[in-house]
Amino acid sequence: MAELLLALGTLNREAPYFQGARGDGLSVWGFDEEALTFRRLAQYPQVENPTFLSITPDGRRIYANSEVADWKEGLVTAFAFDPPTGRLDYLNTQPTLGSIAAHNMISRDGRRLFVANYTVGSGGPDQSFVVYDLRADGALSPAVASVAHQGSGPNPDRQERSHAHSATEVIGGGRVIVADLGTDRLVTYAIGPDGAPSRLAESPTAPGAGPRHVALHPGGRLVFVINELDSTVTAFALDPVGGGLTALDHQPALPPGAADSHCSDLQISPDGRFLYAGNRGHDSIAVFAVEEDGRLTPQGHTPCGGRTPRNLALTPSGRHLLVANQNSDRVTVLARDAATGALTDTGAALEIGTPMCVKFAAG
Repeated sequence: MAELLLALGTLNREAPYFQGARGDGLSVWGFDEEALTFRRLAQYPQVENPTFLSITPDGRRIYANSEVADWKEGLVTAFAFDPPTGRLDYLNTQPTLGSIAAHNMISRDGRRLFVANYTVGSGGPDQSFVVYDLRADGALSPAVASVAHQGSGPNPDRQERSHAHSATEVIGGGRVIVADLGTDRLVTYAIGPDGAPSRLAESPTAPGAGPRHVALHPGGRLVFVINELDSTVTAFALDPVGGGLTALDHQPALPPGAADSHCSDLQISPDGRFLYAGNRGHDSIAVFAVEEDGRLTPQGHTPCGGRTPRNLALTPSGRHLLVANQNSDRVTVLARDAATGALTDTGAALEIGTPMCVKFAAG
């Protein structure tokens, strides 16, 4: 069985809201899903704080956000990776037009990159959602369009202003859902032929929920959102034309009595039957079964194998879930039962400083 390609971003520059920076930037690994072993293929330490990544299905292009706390603008950098030789080459860098670049996604047609800026304070371009064209060689164009969000939420410490946290294109393409943690809103944009976003709909979450990341059901009709501030997961029905989202269910990601925890990432199994939600603080993965009507049935919690599970990645087969445990310098490999959704720690792990983001190439 061929190795899977895995792009990994680690923290290599201190930030006041992270607990240390012990990483070595961007690296590419081969992961043997049978032996559960990792093999380093390439490394690029010069990119600063690649806290979120996207990788093309063939593994030949990687796009890394640089999140540096005292910059008025983040950066997004394009890389070319050659799987046969293991060569990782810098292509170019563009400013993200806003501070704290939090998330990016390659469009489903491979023509564009979408970036969400969390944005803090004031000054600078202060844009929430930014669109780039991808050139023939994989390099990034300057930003072709951007929008700024306004508003706030009831949590004065975390929702004093808009904080866009992710930008996710829906299964059918052409529509992007931006989760805004600061305003408790999911904003759906239509992407025009020139890349310009036009606002289609705004859908509220619970007040103070703080929507962070989005997972899409493969059938295209359901959207799931993990809420960082109140540690919940919400299921929505998507209007494919108008872009609006109708809440179907809302479940806690923590067990009763758990405290001092904030949700992080959300992943859905390839068959759409199970959701996996990261809990930072409780240091667990919450498992939910997805019912036919979109409602969620809690299936319990599995220890994440470390501390502060910031990011999750399912292998393309769905057989394993990798967990980037930020504060224990460890990427843990959990086995997944396809029939029950249950997770089991395999004991296999990659020991690496401050892992922030893990992404598999789909091929």
